[in-house]
Amino acid sequence: MNYGIRIAIALVALPMLVSCKAISSVFDKDPVIARVGNHTLGKSVVASLVPPGTSPEDSMKLVMQYINSWASDLVYADIAEEKLSKQEKDVTYELEEYRKALLKYRYEQRYVNERLDTVVTPSEVEEYYDSHRQDFVADFPVVKAWFMRISADSPDIGTIKRNLSSGDIDDMAYADSLASSAADKYTDYGGRWVSIVELARDFGKDYGSLLPSMRGSFIEERDRVYGKVNVAFVPDIINAGEVLPLEYCEADIKAILVGIRRHRLVTALEQDLLEDAREKGKFVIY
Repeated sequence: MNYGIRIAIALVALPMLVSCKAISSVFDKDPVIARVGNHTLGKSVVASLVPPGTSPEDSMKLVMQYINSWASDLVYADIAEEKLSKQEKDVTYELEEYRKALLKYRYEQRYVNERLDTVVTPSEVEEYYDSHRQDFVADFPVVKAWFMRISADSPDIGTIKRNLSSGDIDDMAYADSLASSAADKYTDYGGRWVSIVELARDFGKDYGSLLPSMRGSFIEERDRVYGKVNVAFVPDIINAGEVLPLEYCEADIKAILVGIRRHRLVTALEQDLLEDAREKGKFVIY
């Protein structure tokens, strides 16, 4: 039977294998659906890659992607075996270097995980931020914002906008409650600073074209096709080129500080191991 036909038949049967794995017990051997030289690929291997409920079309794509990748690796390996000299095929040194590097990495991971303090205090974050402000300059604007998508003919738009911009806590709480019930979509982004990119995503447009449409503290755009209006209230903004607020940088700073601690632990480990080896006579420089 033609090789291509065999694969086609196997692929047609694949969804049945996924939904009824018991059928595999019928076969004494795993049917082969692809071959590269002396290497064969069994149907059971490919069948296990397809999640239950996947459409026949998507199943076919997943299977063919895997088969092509599997074949490509083996074709490369076979041609390398054929064309490279014995010296070029000798990878003993590289394998040993990789083994040592992998063992070193795994031991470092265990050592660090047992000792690394991942708790970073607010004072540590603030101290690092104050000392490295030049590293936290905005590449694009970040904003404090409220966003809603609401029917263009809603009688609540004016009330919500007026209360949001009043600056009074009770007014803003009322606007929040009203927008939550009247708008198709409403978010205050958790009260955090967000990039203008995230806000623009809610408008369904590029951020570069968003800010020019800002009037006062509001950005408002109508969707005449669907009869909706997108409204953003932006009381605070940090422009590109300005120093980002501490709150926006906090998570990054914590990661940096934990990374510094990790580096120090690894450096100290290397020094301690060398010193211990010297003391025990395992490491000698002649």
